[in-house]
Amino acid sequence: MSMAEPVPVAGEGNQIVEITPLAAEKVREIRNDEEIEDELALRLRVVGGGCAGFSYDLYFDEKTEMDKEYTIHQVRVIVDQMSLMYLMGTTIDYVEGLQGAGFKFNNPNVTSTCGCGSSFAV
Repeated sequence: MSMAEPVPVAGEGNQIVEITPLAAEKVREIRNDEEIEDELALRLRVVGGGCAGFSYDLYFDEKTEMDKEYTIHQVRVIVDQMSLMYLMGTTIDYVEGLQGAGFKFNNPNVTSTCGCGSSFAV
């Protein structure tokens, strides 16, 4: 896990999501390597599915009228209203270990996860 301090995303006076500097750096690296257009923002989304009920989705997308937008460590982040309910207080980090590398969601709202670790319940 990254020891760097995450930056809180403020939304109408409330902390919504935190992204560590390492995770933000990795997002910027992916954007540059994949030559992703500047007008696309990083979408954080919770979707139904997986053996525990929900899973995270992270990709570059266009902002809609229903999205909240934040900027964290020079990364534009968009989140839809429904996903915000499930992501409150979540910290997103980038980790590298024996099982591989990837983005890790530390979500205080999660009550259980599946055996494979790719989905969760609230």
